[in-house]
Amino acid sequence: MKGINEEGYLIIEDRIYTIRGMQVMIDRDIAALYGVETKRLNEQVRRNINRFPEDFMFQLTKEECLRSQIATLNSEQGKHLKYLPYAFTENGIAMLSSVLRSEIAINVNIRIMRAFTQLRRQLLYNPDLFKRIEVVEYHQLEFKRWMSQTDNKVEKILNKFEERDVRPKQGIFFDGQIFDAYTFVADLIRSAQESIVLIDNYVDDAVLKLLSKRAEGVLATIFIKKVSDQLALDLEKHNQQYPAIKVVHFNKSHDRFLLIDDVVYHIGASLKDLGRKWFAFTLMNDLTASDLLSKADA
Repeated sequence: MKGINEEGYLIIEDRIYTIRGMQVMIDRDIAALYGVETKRLNEQVRRNINRFPEDFMFQLTKEECLRSQIATLNSEQGKHLKYLPYAFTENGIAMLSSVLRSEIAINVNIRIMRAFTQLRRQLLYNPDLFKRIEVVEYHQLEFKRWMSQTDNKVEKILNKFEERDVRPKQGIFFDGQIFDAYTFVADLIRSAQESIVLIDNYVDDAVLKLLSKRAEGVLATIFIKKVSDQLALDLEKHNQQYPAIKVVHFNKSHDRFLLIDDVVYHIGASLKDLGRKWFAFTLMNDLTASDLLSKADA
């Protein structure tokens, strides 16, 4: 039969695992040797479940699958088991011959029994081998746990970058750095996921162009002391083509603030004047946008 050597030992022995202190074979391996689908094998077992007590057959846990490297039977990386496989002891495999009565099943059963006998002799004459197997399996499990924890840590770090949690905290732009300052603010606007609030008493069409770079579905609001006739016209034209920018009349602020979601930046210059003169920006670590806006409503 394909997949079995002439004696029927070596490959079968490679498919015998030590689980719960017993030598067992897994349903998928047995089904492959019998030439049937795993589903059909388990269906026949369920129909005759009274013949398979727990010392004949038991279902593995996820940890046992990882420990015995059985997870790879169900997926390439062993991360997503479609089902928890069943393990059959030597007695359980012997009982299978009464459930699957094909000539192939009978011949394979004989070879499996011989493989179990061969392995039992090896363990009998070399008892330290059994202990070494358990130690190796334990370290394999510990390594898998360590790798899983490491993967989770790396994933969290990558998620932080994707969520743009690593934001510039403070800095200064000098006169002439018009493009650098413009790019800096544009990147902040693009990073918004829900809302942008600009508190600035001096706004023109250049600021509206900046705000048009926000992602789809992100709300934009400008708090401003007075809306000039020109700005009112620019806003009307802008809102006809792009998602509307809401304007709130507000006369309580002297400084400029840019609120990206719940993060607050203090900006030392109006956005329309970026790069024309020296200005600094600061991330307000101890102040959230919600807190700041609650003061505006007070």
